[in-house]
Amino acid sequence: MKQTKHHFLFDHSASLVLRALLFLSVFIFPNSGTAQSTTNAGGKQIQLKHANSLKGNSEAKYQRLIGDVQFEHQGALLFCDSAHFFSEKNTLEAFGHVHIQQGDSINLWGDFLRYDGNTRKAEVQKNVRLTDRDMTLTTDAIVYDRATGVASYVTGGKIVSKDNTLTSQIGTYITASKTLTFKKNVLLQNPQYDMRSDTLQYHPISKVAYFFGPTTITAKNGTKNFIYCENGFYDTNKDIAQFENNAYIITGGQRLKGDSIWYDRKNGIGKAMRNVEIIDTAQRVTIRGGYAVHNEKTNVSLITERALLIQIFGEDSLYLHGDTLKSIALYPLLPNGKKNMADSIEPGKLVIAYHHVRFFKPDLQGRCDSLAWSTQDSTMRLYGDPVLWSGGSQLTAKEVFIQTINGEVKELYLENTAFIVSQEDSTRYNQIKGRRMTGYFAKNELYKIYVEGNGQTLYYAKDQGLLVGVNRADCSRLTIWVNENEVQSISFFDRPDATLYPPLDLPPREALLKDFRWRGNEQPQRMEDVFVH
Repeated sequence: MKQTKHHFLFDHSASLVLRALLFLSVFIFPNSGTAQSTTNAGGKQIQLKHANSLKGNSEAKYQRLIGDVQFEHQGALLFCDSAHFFSEKNTLEAFGHVHIQQGDSINLWGDFLRYDGNTRKAEVQKNVRLTDRDMTLTTDAIVYDRATGVASYVTGGKIVSKDNTLTSQIGTYITASKTLTFKKNVLLQNPQYDMRSDTLQYHPISKVAYFFGPTTITAKNGTKNFIYCENGFYDTNKDIAQFENNAYIITGGQRLKGDSIWYDRKNGIGKAMRNVEIIDTAQRVTIRGGYAVHNEKTNVSLITERALLIQIFGEDSLYLHGDTLKSIALYPLLPNGKKNMADSIEPGKLVIAYHHVRFFKPDLQGRCDSLAWSTQDSTMRLYGDPVLWSGGSQLTAKEVFIQTINGEVKELYLENTAFIVSQEDSTRYNQIKGRRMTGYFAKNELYKIYVEGNGQTLYYAKDQGLLVGVNRADCSRLTIWVNENEVQSISFFDRPDATLYPPLDLPPREALLKDFRWRGNEQPQRMEDVFVH
């Protein structure tokens, strides 16, 4: 995967969302915990500080205050154009240019306020704007119930601070648990990413954010990085995130999914657990397994637990299994010898499989102890007692290389003790041996084999389907032409030594070339067989 530079949830906005609703717990007449000058209901009396004019209303039992109206309650000041003050009930209604000031930095404005000093419930409505230093909250209405310790808005709100903006339909702050909750159409924006969620919850004490329902995080750094989940959390203190429920991450042209995805931002380590799938659309490769870990700093991924690589070749697919699959990013080198890891560079891939490696393709199967496949030269290299099966042929050598072009097998290289065997019947085998062999493919079908060094052949000649003899030949160089997995002709070079024996006259000791080994019982017959050791 390409190195990601996510700035996850609340990196710069924890204080933004916290201060916005935290202020609701102290704005408008804070904390009446002790009984002092109280009304009949026990609430501390609201104090009128100033008004240009005062009119009484005996029927409604309130005072109408007009012009430069000011109230004070336990350190908070209220300003408005006019008000209805119910002193006996210890309630008030404020109208026009309502302004509440708490301390040196916190200010709240609105067009209307209703406050009950007995139930300790405050409502500010219309053109509500709350500021605290560099933070501004705007909404249509805020309600703070001091009895329950819950402050909320339900008509939509926006919180802006520096480069961050958070909008939601509902916002709630619970003072007892110090929990901030945003619901419905939650959108958190900053220059690095956009985060959308159904529900976002933040605990300022633990500094952990939780998100519920469909959640997306979209990067803005030009990398098209994208995260989706339906449940998860982000620990802003430890810089650790976990995404669950249909979770997946798209980064660097790859899609990573799993039942649970865990991310350590500080150390650049990501882990996926259970039903893991990594899809590389550019390379047409999918890797599956039960566990995966990715290191952003080294750009190395490791997949285990029934690890399976699926490579699309034309209309067919190659299924490859190993106890462990490793993916390494291959970056081009700069003139100074360092890796060019610019965002505009799409790195190649080196996939390494090791221990109990098996693969299946309808026209090509194989097994070995370890394997390396590079996208830079489109070559698959097999090590550790490798063996291939193509059609009815078994191919072995100490080292085997397979080269592909545009998703199709083009050439096959067998190095050191190369051997090709096909079974004629239960006791007879056609055999080709040499120091080095090159197989050529067309439309993923083997049509020619070139043998170099100590070439030897033994094949059973037929005429109209009937066995007519056994051809035994030695030649340093030769070419075999194949059609539909059967030998059609052999071209010998450099003075071949050949003998055609009658079917029953070939000495038994010469019926098998040196180093012959038939391994048909190891051949994967279907995709599921790659997991059979």
